[in-house]
Amino acid sequence: MTKPFDPAAADPAFDAVCEWALSWHRGGVGAVLATVIDTWGSAPRPVGSQLVVSGRGEIIGSVSGGCVEGAVVTEALELLEAPAFKLLEFGVSDDTAFAVGLACGGTIRVLLEPVGAVFPAEILAEVATARAARRSIGVVTDLVQGTHDLVGPSAFPDRFAADRSGIEADGQRFVSVHMPPARLAVIGAVHIAQAFLPMARLAGFDVTLIDPRGAFASDTRFPGESIGDDWPDAALLAHGLDGRTGVITLTHDAKLDDPALITALRSDAFYIGALGSTRTHAKRVARLQEAGLSSDQIARLHAPIGLDIRAQSPAEIAVSILAQVIQVMRRP
Repeated sequence: MTKPFDPAAADPAFDAVCEWALSWHRGGVGAVLATVIDTWGSAPRPVGSQLVVSGRGEIIGSVSGGCVEGAVVTEALELLEAPAFKLLEFGVSDDTAFAVGLACGGTIRVLLEPVGAVFPAEILAEVATARAARRSIGVVTDLVQGTHDLVGPSAFPDRFAADRSGIEADGQRFVSVHMPPARLAVIGAVHIAQAFLPMARLAGFDVTLIDPRGAFASDTRFPGESIGDDWPDAALLAHGLDGRTGVITLTHDAKLDDPALITALRSDAFYIGALGSTRTHAKRVARLQEAGLSSDQIARLHAPIGLDIRAQSPAEIAVSILAQVIQVMRRP
């Protein structure tokens, strides 16, 4: 059974807009969902970004770089007094755009929907349940009628494959895509992992650290971190490997890295990377071939790991790895 959302225990890196909206609605506080349905090409927040406003004026999430948030909150609080389906359009000047990091201005359209009165609470609950179960789900909003329908990936395969919300060609339907948070399984409680874990979490990834070596996986080195101590291949199978999961091996020890890589390369993991030099990787490839992996499977492996930014320190290497993970995840 899926546990109910606990706002007090929520990870700050987790985009819990839907969960907060449902919690505030059920608690009698009131909530209004704000969703970006259209914007300029280089917007600070993409189409599909959401913000929820409580009846007390609290906000979670974001629909811009800050330039229209205040107006959205004001409009949302008014809608709690007189619930309605409302579409806002903001023209952003060049000066305002520059202040939030854009080269020029444009237009942003934001849909406001009070939860319960306009946006059905039961649909919001289904979205929250799907997210908790790591299932992809979508909500189709009829911008003319104001109705909502739940859909799965098969209804809009291109949108789900690209994790891209947007208005359909008919101009009437807005499809909001909700994908499970991307996960990263990191093999090796090493110095690079000490820098990588907090960076990845700030970027919105759900990160799991795995290392059966007690000397490395200590609370002193990773205070407060829960570290899986099973052998990497068994730990990965228990963790689960799907198209929203990446695997990163950092131990530089074939006894630990190879079992993890063999398991990952036979899975649907979207990213697989391994630490080591070009010479080390050549030897690794030979071992993977001996283990029965095909050339196509081995070609999925990013090694030496990370983008070539001439990184030297553990923190710089962590940056290069995270950048490559994001590059692969966002690549069409």
